[in-house]
Amino acid sequence: MTYIDSHAHIYSKKYDHDRDEVIRRSRELGLDKIYMPNIDLESIDAMLEAEHRYPDMCIPMMGLHPCDVKKDFEKSLYVMEDWLEKRPFAAVGEIGLDLYWDKTFFEEQKEALRIQMRWAKQKGLPIVLHCRDSIDETIAIVKELNDEALKGVFHCFTGTLAQAKEILELGFLLGIGGVVTFKNGGLDKVLPEIGIDRLVLETDGPYLAPIPYRGKRNSPEYIPLIAEKISELTGEGLEKVAQTSTQNTLDLFRIP
Repeated sequence: MTYIDSHAHIYSKKYDHDRDEVIRRSRELGLDKIYMPNIDLESIDAMLEAEHRYPDMCIPMMGLHPCDVKKDFEKSLYVMEDWLEKRPFAAVGEIGLDLYWDKTFFEEQKEALRIQMRWAKQKGLPIVLHCRDSIDETIAIVKELNDEALKGVFHCFTGTLAQAKEILELGFLLGIGGVVTFKNGGLDKVLPEIGIDRLVLETDGPYLAPIPYRGKRNSPEYIPLIAEKISELTGEGLEKVAQTSTQNTLDLFRIP
């Protein structure tokens, strides 16, 4: 079976001591690709270095994470827009809204999101949306700008069945990660109702490791554990979960 991790920060310093081993073990478990969301200006070099070292495996995106949107966010966006002009990226991401941490710059977050969504539409790229404690607010902005040129994924989806249905009606995918294995994660009430046709697998490594590794560093090599839980919840065979999620990911990130 072939898997793809649609969202992992494999360039993070938390992998510096064993990145080669993580990549090797991931390949052995059937992982074919790791899509890497950018965070801020400082993460770009490390992300592109990972791409350079594992060009057939690690594929970069470009975007400004909402937790890194500050008052002067336009300076970061200027540099990132230049990168998008210079070379190909798989998506505009990781972008979005975050109301879990600091809410000081929430208006700036919304403006940064709108700007980056417009980039994606202009360049024919998908968007990868961070929506922690802000699913409804993120849906509202997607609705505001949505058209046939806009596509993407709500990364690390942990919302309700009603929110999931609304996202799917907009034509977007749901990124499912380690939270699906948590006892009180809530996805056990969602996935049996919506099935696997619009899902992609992700780890968000090094964050949000699945059980039995919860609280430890997450890793792309745990993608099969996430697929197994989705298979259990939906009643679909593991091979079908792997095939469907892999094809969904390839369709989403196809560079024009």
